[in-house]
Amino acid sequence: MNIVTLLIVWLVTAISLLIISKLPLGVDIDTPEKAFFSAAVLGIVTAVIRPILRLVFAVPTFLSFDLLSGFFTFIIAVICFSVAAWLVEGFRLRFGIWSAILGAFALTIINNILYKLLGV
Repeated sequence: MNIVTLLIVWLVTAISLLIISKLPLGVDIDTPEKAFFSAAVLGIVTAVIRPILRLVFAVPTFLSFDLLSGFFTFIIAVICFSVAAWLVEGFRLRFGIWSAILGAFALTIINNILYKLLGV
């Protein structure tokens, strides 16, 4: 991944987080600067935690004949979203795990829409 792609991903994630904070999902982000910082933290958390969690979920994925791999991938996204909110002051999950679930789901959808619009 080159630096331009990395910057585009960071920008798209920050914009997505700003959009999510305006929806009634219980995800609060104080300022646009916090959204950009949260996007960077979310990227770092995902890069560090995802490989570890993929190893943890490898056995259940194998035992389910890979039928639940999408579910486990979503659980990993929710965990990463929660950890990022926990690490960043000004990025709050008002309804706890429910906000994390809704926020991770909305982040996935909004990111995909923005990537389609940008042609990335």
